[in-house]
Amino acid sequence: MKKISVILLSFCLSLSAYAEEADVFAAPKTELFSIPAIEAFFFPKVDNAAAPTVTTTAADVAVTPKQQDEELTNAVFQFTSVPKLQSAIALIYDEQGKRPLYTKNAENIAPIASITKLMTAMVILDAKLPMDEKITICNDDADHRKGTRSRMRPGLTLSRGELLKLALMASENRAAAALARTYPGGMDAAVARMNAKAQELGMHSTRFFDPTGLNSNNVSTAQDLVLMVRAAQYYEPIHQFTTSTSHTVLYPKHRPLRFGNTNPLVKNASWDIGISKTGYISEAGRCLVMKATISKRPVIIVLLDSWGKRTRVGDANRIKKWMESASGRVARSGRG
Repeated sequence: MKKISVILLSFCLSLSAYAEEADVFAAPKTELFSIPAIEAFFFPKVDNAAAPTVTTTAADVAVTPKQQDEELTNAVFQFTSVPKLQSAIALIYDEQGKRPLYTKNAENIAPIASITKLMTAMVILDAKLPMDEKITICNDDADHRKGTRSRMRPGLTLSRGELLKLALMASENRAAAALARTYPGGMDAAVARMNAKAQELGMHSTRFFDPTGLNSNNVSTAQDLVLMVRAAQYYEPIHQFTTSTSHTVLYPKHRPLRFGNTNPLVKNASWDIGISKTGYISEAGRCLVMKATISKRPVIIVLLDSWGKRTRVGDANRIKKWMESASGRVARSGRG
């Protein structure tokens, strides 16, 4: 009798799992856990037919407190109102659950502007070049494509480490250009290595044509950018520099130059941010990628093609509020 009960319980659990999967894949394009292609991208399915037969015991089907927490959290996320994001492309990736919580056009290929500089930084750091080596800004580092301005005038000499910080924190284009220009083999070699690393990370929809992001042919998807942020989080200088609030450059015979972080959220004490990078060109709109911890849950947020100076920041705050609301409902349900 006991064996029959266990078999029936196992069968019911299997049916429940199948039904849940069917509901997930039937979700609209901008709902939670939407787009089967995204699930397949992050989590390839295993052929269960080839799996060995396993004898089920009562201990195997017992639900642990951790499983209960996961199931409750899943249920709350499914029944909590989806955040209304203004960005044309969005993806919220839950690192704890190893799954996307929200997707919106996450497979669309789009320009990524200065989000590019995360890859530039990884390539520079991979080369293990001396961070204290002095590099002088020259006319070749200026933006001859769009004519953007910079306070980093030709003749300014900084260490490679300081240039890396300004490229990441203040999104300084001349700093990124100088870093690539002084890469072994020069600019072309640096960009080639950026593309090679993208392929190594599985970013198959990503292409780089310059190290700054001013070239609108620098494109990617939200799916690919999750992979890039996941890789970038293992570089301590990238964590340190992208979350710094400001940096002051001492310029001989001139006033000190103070640079601020282009992401105002790093100054907000309510945010716990591990990686941050903004981007903007007219073709890309305003972009933002972040690795953050919200309600003790690590997530990667990708927001592309936002319009309006505060839209990407507003979307990030809406995501935070949504997750905190879901977490609160979990806590209240647990106490009940």
